[in-house]
Amino acid sequence: MSVFIIAEVGVNHNGSLELAKELIDLAKNCGADAVKFQTFKATTLVTKEAKQATYQTANTGKQESQFDMLKRLELSESVHHELVAHCQKQQIEFMSTPFDFQSIQFLNGLGVKRFKIPSGEITNFPYLKIVGEFNKEIVLSTGMATLSEIEAALNLLIESGTDKNKITILHATTDYPTQMQDVNLKAMQTIAEAFKVKVGYSDHTPGIEVPTAAVALGAIIIEKHFTLDKSLPGPDHKASLDPSELRAMVIAIRNIETALGDGIKRPSASEKKNMQVARKSLVALTDIKKGETFNEQNLTTKRPGQGISPMRWNEIIGQIAQKDYQSDDLI
Repeated sequence: MSVFIIAEVGVNHNGSLELAKELIDLAKNCGADAVKFQTFKATTLVTKEAKQATYQTANTGKQESQFDMLKRLELSESVHHELVAHCQKQQIEFMSTPFDFQSIQFLNGLGVKRFKIPSGEITNFPYLKIVGEFNKEIVLSTGMATLSEIEAALNLLIESGTDKNKITILHATTDYPTQMQDVNLKAMQTIAEAFKVKVGYSDHTPGIEVPTAAVALGAIIIEKHFTLDKSLPGPDHKASLDPSELRAMVIAIRNIETALGDGIKRPSASEKKNMQVARKSLVALTDIKKGETFNEQNLTTKRPGQGISPMRWNEIIGQIAQKDYQSDDLI
């Protein structure tokens, strides 16, 4: 199964429909499988006094409430319909993360194929229950979570009606950008082993090394923020890939997928032509007359490998030469 790559716009559209459409086009051109937005109403997501996260203040350079910031970044229902239509035109999957109950129902009504549950909702019982009742594909991020919290959320989704095989759990670190020492990528494997589930990785580090490594460690979904320009105003642009970086990540992931192979250790088709060149055969070290005994003083191993394998050394030592050999002749 090919790794599913989600190019996350998030709120990097800055409230502009035209920019959102341009980002859809770029995601498609870069080779992503899906492009993901965020669906919310500021009035139902945060209180008007809720403070920004530290990274949001640092990235926006504004001292304002979460409410004021998010209000500017809302996408209306009509805009959602336009974005879905544009994704269909570009043949890329439309995704969006809902942040409130109304948004969950709205996205389900839009006919989304899968739900992305963000890290902040992993302890939201009614939210998880509603999403679980749809029995659709679910991608669950686990930033800030413990194994016990992941287990509780997973069990609730299953108990609510979602087949376990439809759930993929993403390891994540909720900090933008994430420092390398905080990635703890091996935790993704811990999640897979603990719950016997499909796993992936939602990345917030600079660059493309970590998501590429995650694929090598078993991730079947990679999610990564991207933007048209990292210098644009907004909370997430600085921690996002630009289009050239997104394209490089997709290429790197596809290369790693190919390189992982099927796990069966055997000579590849390209190697077989080199076997005789690189391997060795039993060869006469000195001239050997018919009737002489092969021994460690008159035999050696040299290329090419088209004669008797040196692994038969002990079998050949002590046998009688059936003909004359000159030095360097294959035995």
